[in-house]
Amino acid sequence: MSKPYNLPPLGDLACFEVAARHLSFKRASSELNVTPAAVSHRIKALEQELGQPLFLRNHRGVDLTEAGALLFVAVQRGMEGIAESVGRIRSRSVRSGVSIAATTAVSTLWLMPRLAGFLAQHPGVALSQAVQDGPAPEGVDLSIHYGDPQEVQDETVILMQDRILALGTPTFAARHGIRSLSDLAEAPLIYTRSSDPRWTCWPDWLRSLGGPEARGASFALNNYLVSLRAAEDHIGAVLGWEALLRPQLQAGRLVALVAEALPSPWPFYLRVHGRASANARLLADWLGAQA
Repeated sequence: MSKPYNLPPLGDLACFEVAARHLSFKRASSELNVTPAAVSHRIKALEQELGQPLFLRNHRGVDLTEAGALLFVAVQRGMEGIAESVGRIRSRSVRSGVSIAATTAVSTLWLMPRLAGFLAQHPGVALSQAVQDGPAPEGVDLSIHYGDPQEVQDETVILMQDRILALGTPTFAARHGIRSLSDLAEAPLIYTRSSDPRWTCWPDWLRSLGGPEARGASFALNNYLVSLRAAEDHIGAVLGWEALLRPQLQAGRLVALVAEALPSPWPFYLRVHGRASANARLLADWLGAQA
């Protein structure tokens, strides 16, 4: 069976790297915990394999030949690459904790109930959560985003490809007689201000569904959870993602005010960062299964 790489014995190459680094067979033997004769034997075997000398022997010690210097650079680069990969693997196996980042709304409405279920099955995993309404902080294992997963280089998992509904309380719907998009456009609407251009607002939602322009009173807020609370207090209608707000819908605290719904232009997705440990991937698989 042919070898995938046409290389001399790796033990001989490792011995050569130490001897070339020290320019001394004696110091190499000390590092490798073998005799100088054993080092000399391996170097001679390597030179015979390659068909040319790698060291110039003299009374002061040894120096590298041109071929030896060329091989030393190549072997050292290979060793450095292996050492870096081994370090990453070791750090992943040592770290048992998992860090995950999400916005306030996603953390409260979707993530926290699922983390409770994960911890019940995996009590030995230490979790830390970063709640941040902005770019995900550096140094986390996982993060949840709303947008295009193809914008990132890391592995991603789609959590929700949702629908955006017009939501309010049954009391609010009855009070304003909402049965159609035209009725909805006349009712008070809650606007959640956001600097994110991907955020769907009332004009976009109504226009996409062929509805009229909003003509009712408006109530503007800059926090989505507060907007939801305002809707639950019968102040106005609010836009909401169906899967994200399923508990509120199932409990009847909020209802779809009209039959029309807008497919969300973007999914919610989980980003698995390159530093993710085995436990982080365990959580990623768990969240993907819960979606």
